[in-house]
Amino acid sequence: MATVNPRRWWALVVLAAAQFMVIMDTSIIGVALPEMQKDLGFSQGELQWVFNAYVIVFGGLLLLGGRLSDLVGARKIFVSGWTIMIVGSVLAAAAQSAVVEIAGRAVQGVGGALIAPSAMTLLMMLFMHDPKELGKAMALYGAAAPAGGTAGVFLGGVFTQWMSWPWVFVVYVPIGLATLAATKLLPEVAPRRGAVDVLGAAAVTAGLALAVFAVVRAPEVGWGATATVLELIGAAALLILFFVIQKSVREPLMPLSVWRVPRLGSANLSMALLGAAWIPMWYFLNLYLQQVLGYGAFASGAALLPMTVLLMIFMTAITARLMAKVGAKPLIGGGLLLLAAGLVWLSAVEPTGSFLVDVLPASLVAALGMSLAYIPAMIAAMSGAPQEQAGLASGIVNTTYNVGSALGLAALTALAMSQGADRLGDLPALTDGFSAAFVGAAVIAAIGGVVTLAVMRSDKAAAGAAAGAAAAQGSQGSQGEKAGV
Repeated sequence: MATVNPRRWWALVVLAAAQFMVIMDTSIIGVALPEMQKDLGFSQGELQWVFNAYVIVFGGLLLLGGRLSDLVGARKIFVSGWTIMIVGSVLAAAAQSAVVEIAGRAVQGVGGALIAPSAMTLLMMLFMHDPKELGKAMALYGAAAPAGGTAGVFLGGVFTQWMSWPWVFVVYVPIGLATLAATKLLPEVAPRRGAVDVLGAAAVTAGLALAVFAVVRAPEVGWGATATVLELIGAAALLILFFVIQKSVREPLMPLSVWRVPRLGSANLSMALLGAAWIPMWYFLNLYLQQVLGYGAFASGAALLPMTVLLMIFMTAITARLMAKVGAKPLIGGGLLLLAAGLVWLSAVEPTGSFLVDVLPASLVAALGMSLAYIPAMIAAMSGAPQEQAGLASGIVNTTYNVGSALGLAALTALAMSQGADRLGDLPALTDGFSAAFVGAAVIAAIGGVVTLAVMRSDKAAAGAAAGAAAAQGSQGSQGEKAGV
């Protein structure tokens, strides 16, 4: 019988907080981007590198983070990740140039790539003994990610408006130190013998970075230009090399046998397309609010607060119950289609639009779609993985979401720039560019929804985890009613 950790729920608080902060790091800079652009000299097209420098390194190294978590010990990797995150945050906050800012964001990405998979491994170790507790823990942990992403937009506005943009990075220093102090609540994990596939990690990270770089530069140099073609060919070659390495080395970073885990492939595809639609949506929505409607940083963040509230309500109280009743497939597919509908609605924004008419209802529809799809996709991807591959499976699912986010943002930024989003001060042109990006994101989400409904199979393990989460939520609801909440 597995030993039950008496401090597991306090440990979950630490892990969920870490997940919240890691994902918030991809979004807290959102409303600060215009101020950073002015101070550091980014062009409209280059501005996305503040986001993508983090996401590319984060996504590219997540598999390595998962492998190290399994070999070295999840707790040690968790501590190392937060130490690196603090260093990167200090570097990004102190940056006086675009190059240093991008470097700081990349270092933060390294830290995040160690934190995310090690946290998931620790969660699985703490709650694997009871499917109901695991379901509850997964629901709370899963809700922390999109909530952190959206809450970051609001908090970024607070810091940028009333302090200055470097504070969106400074905030990670005290939080990181507090998290390190609380790691004594986490279980110690004995290391396992094995090798680290450094060459594979380098190949996949370089391939992803080169692919995004090519897409970002393509509008400037031309999609058919020799440089663009060579960069894309080089990216494809590096990614192919990665899979060749995984097949040939004795202890690969990503054993290809992991793809035999039920629904891992289809769930990861859904997560990639979800990230490719969701992240560009909030990126361009922030720019629309500030550069077209003239909102300040705080007002822009506050305008997106209703999405945060909706996400939290659905992810902590409703989604798991729905999944227990209908399964993951209809929720993931339906959620992506609902996200697509919200994006189509957002594409009707006007240069003289308003928050209540052009933004609020459409953003709530999009957030509802996200809240229905995210947790079921995560549970579907993780539910069939054996415990010894928990770090690897979480690394894969986080990688696909972040790779999708980076490539989606790069492609839709190129689309937006081609439609006028690079013409600062020209409100009709800016609006046309942002509208085109929303349409492109809607197409991505719609494709994700259709593909999910067409290829995904049902899975009893995922349904069991969802049922456990639903039961836990029911208990919470009863307690809330007794307390008058």
